Amino acid sequence: MAESTMEQHRLAGWHKPDLDLSNAEWRSSSRGRGDVQIAFVEGFIAMRNSGRPESPSLIFTPAEWGVFMSDAREGEFDLT
Repeated sequence: MAESTMEQHRLAGWHKPDLDLSNAEWRSSSRGRGDVQIAFVEGFIAMRNSGRPESPSLIFTPAEWGVFMSDAREGEFDLT
């Protein structure tokens, strides 16, 4: 697949801004478990791996974040 076609396919449906996270205030889990940090930036929620902060961050809309959190609370992502 050509590079430009591949890029278009990978970003199909992407309607989120390219956020500047350089000054984001990252917060760690209050329980101190895991390596996840989140930041609230321009109405979106960014999530990153605190052990590798230079790696790409996931960006959620508030609705997406709500579904993600609900699923996490229900054990959707538990390793059992």
